[in-house]
Amino acid sequence: MKNYDLIVFDWDGTIMDSTTVIVKSIQEAARDLGQPVPEDAIASHVIGLGLADALAIAVPGLPKIDYPRLVERYVTHWRKHENDLILFSGMRELLADLRERDYRLAVATGKSRAGLDRALAQGDIGHLFDWTRCADETHSKPHPQMLFDLMDRLDAEPERTLMIGDTTHDSQMAVNAGVGALSVTYGAHPRDQLQTLNPLAMVETVAELAQWLSRNG
Repeated sequence: MKNYDLIVFDWDGTIMDSTTVIVKSIQEAARDLGQPVPEDAIASHVIGLGLADALAIAVPGLPKIDYPRLVERYVTHWRKHENDLILFSGMRELLADLRERDYRLAVATGKSRAGLDRALAQGDIGHLFDWTRCADETHSKPHPQMLFDLMDRLDAEPERTLMIGDTTHDSQMAVNAGVGALSVTYGAHPRDQLQTLNPLAMVETVAELAQWLSRNG
């Protein structure tokens, strides 16, 4: 018997190999506005949060009145590379296999709705998900509301729901929602940070993720 009915995936750094482009876009946006450029570790740490929240942390000296300008510059740099991004190797096959095994699949992401819809179309995997939630539709991670919304919509109980992500924001959201958390170490946050939230497991590749889900899902 399955341990989970609903499996929720983060997007950037979990499904799509986009961490490097996000980091560089944050750094270029800060440079455009004459702000100190955040180091890679800081820029990658905010991945998974809503865009405005992420940029406010990465560029803390910027007056709030200039947040829209920073967001605009970030989006400009991001869109230059958006169409070049690809899914992690093996991810499409894993998602298709999970669908065939009758799991309900969802996405909980810090992306905007428009950004996620473009990414789903680009990757041609939107049909594999039952529902998706974005940071501009509700509270940003690690607030649990995205998971609450998904469980309510897809009729899943917390103890039968698994959250898969590459950041501590994903794991903390899972803890806050009372659902299981699994961390992938190939994304934005380093292994030692992910370990602090005691996920059910940490996997280094999509192949390892598929194996874990085959044994434990």
